Amino acid sequence: MEALILIGLLATGSAAGMLGALFGLGGGFIFVPVLMLVFGLAPTEAVAVSLIGIIAGSVGASTVFVDKGLSNVRLGLLMEITTATGAIIGAIVATYLEEWILMCIFSAIVLYSAARMILNPEKVIPPSEDSDGRFVFEYRDEASGDDVKYEVQNVKGGMALCTAAGMISSMTGVGGGAVKVPLMNIYMHIPIKAASPTSSYMIGITAFSGAITYFLSGQVLLEYAAGIAIGAFIGSLAGTGIARRLETRHLRKYFSILLITVAVLVLLQAGGIL
Repeated sequence: MEALILIGLLATGSAAGMLGALFGLGGGFIFVPVLMLVFGLAPTEAVAVSLIGIIAGSVGASTVFVDKGLSNVRLGLLMEITTATGAIIGAIVATYLEEWILMCIFSAIVLYSAARMILNPEKVIPPSEDSDGRFVFEYRDEASGDDVKYEVQNVKGGMALCTAAGMISSMTGVGGGAVKVPLMNIYMHIPIKAASPTSSYMIGITAFSGAITYFLSGQVLLEYAAGIAIGAFIGSLAGTGIARRLETRHLRKYFSILLITVAVLVLLQAGGIL
């Protein structure tokens, strides 16, 4: 492999890994188009390499976020069950709908989520006196120096909506984090500083199952995957450091801007412009 290509892969992986760790989006929305347009990979090859990068970024971010108590592992594993179920359903439904319709649906949901996050302040629910403690969690906000204790709300409804998030992710090929993070933050009242790390943790599990399939079928380009994975791991470590030190209001604002950007890009792709 030429040195210039390797440097490009490392840079792409680092940028996507950092954004993935910051916002819990995984980085697939960067990996796939860049690998196709810049490096000339076929769509299937780009997706396979992207999944390896997502796993590497998730591992890097989770090593820090779990240690700091930011990733809500128990809730993440619970929600991953319905997310995976939704992904299977979405793969079936996608065969009956036009691709542009799916992309427009995704963009509408993401734009709505971005607007809600911009217009509505974050609402964290402290544990109630009669709480059984099953969904009570705590982490230390390094930006403010406060210990944040919260109780997850609407758990059953959140799990049901995660099924829809899995469906949308599977139908459009865009990471489910763009739906799951706003869902956790707005509907389940999980602080953004816990929602994004939890999404990063979940995305790694989802990507692993897909990557195994591609690997066994021989569609993973190992040299490209190695460059992307190393970059994503390094970038994710940098992203965790930035995320932990950002104030909550800034993190929500930047996340909303990124959601709008992703929605616009998807709409342009649906219209055949990209």
